[in-house]
Amino acid sequence: MSTASTLLAGKTAIVTGGGRGIGAAIVSSYLAAGAAVMTCGRGARPDGLDPAVGWTTIDVSISADCERLVAETAERFGTPGILVNNAGVQIEKTVTESTDADWDLLMGANARGVFNMCRAAIPVMAANGGGAIVNLGSISASVADPAMALYNASKAFVHGLTRSIAVDHGPQGIRCNAICPGWIMTEMAEAGFAVATDPDRAKQDALARHPSRRFGKPEDIAKVAVWLASDESDFMTGSMLTADGGLTAASPLNPALF
Repeated sequence: MSTASTLLAGKTAIVTGGGRGIGAAIVSSYLAAGAAVMTCGRGARPDGLDPAVGWTTIDVSISADCERLVAETAERFGTPGILVNNAGVQIEKTVTESTDADWDLLMGANARGVFNMCRAAIPVMAANGGGAIVNLGSISASVADPAMALYNASKAFVHGLTRSIAVDHGPQGIRCNAICPGWIMTEMAEAGFAVATDPDRAKQDALARHPSRRFGKPEDIAKVAVWLASDESDFMTGSMLTADGGLTAASPLNPALF
């Protein structure tokens, strides 16, 4: 088995939305595992981003931007063999509260953005012998978080697209899997708790429902992303890997009361 510092040696990776949160943790972990990494976001290059990491300002909802990101990655680091679709947004609204603008923003990033990046990267990967795609899904694709209707739906799309890519492009050497995080403590998670009538109580109740007795950290997801991108997982494709501290394994009964 390869060591952590060499799992991705010689590979080139694109990680969308790598400026903060889970994306930033994946970028750091990929660098530590030996990969050359290009990342992106809608704004300027973040302060403090490792100088070794390439940055391109793009909007993943625009197909031409995604094609440009793949081309710039190939020009700087070589043909990408890894794509991590992490970029996404969260809107805390029900269906009736959601506007057309909400739909365009969230589905543009979370659904169309994943589609655009995969469509841009797959031909390049296939022409170079294959590659690994890691999509950021969510437990919210299977169990709906309250007041996050569009977000929940967008993650269900990601799961369905992941399976289709694995089936359709497996013969071209493309593997495609999704990670399904639970409550990972980032700005998005805090925003989710904030819509509760009592955010502190909601957070404590959620914590008590985790058999692990802790919320997740971005680094927890990054570890899974490294493995899925490496040759150690070369028989894994079309899978949705849950990383939620046991939250969805438990019954609705609060284990803290037993």
